[in-house]
Amino acid sequence: MEYTIIIEKNANGWYTGQCEQIPEAISQGETLDELKENMADAIKMVIDFKREETRKQYLGRKYFRRRVAVL
Repeated sequence: MEYTIIIEKNANGWYTGQCEQIPEAISQGETLDELKENMADAIKMVIDFKREETRKQYLGRKYFRRRVAVL
C-alpha cells in the first residue's frame, strides 16, 4: 500500500512530513530521501501501535480476523 505525505521545507532547511491517511505519522529528514525513509518507519510504528492497542480490546473474547484489499 502507498501513502501520501504532505511535505514542508523548514527555515532550517530540513524537510518535515505528515501522512495524509495516518496523521499521527510525522517525521523529518535533512533530505527528501531521508524524509521518505523516516516516514516509512513512522507509518510502520503507528500501524504497529494501533494494531496492538486494538488487539488489547479483544483479549478474552472470541473473534476472527480477515484481510481486505484496498486499491
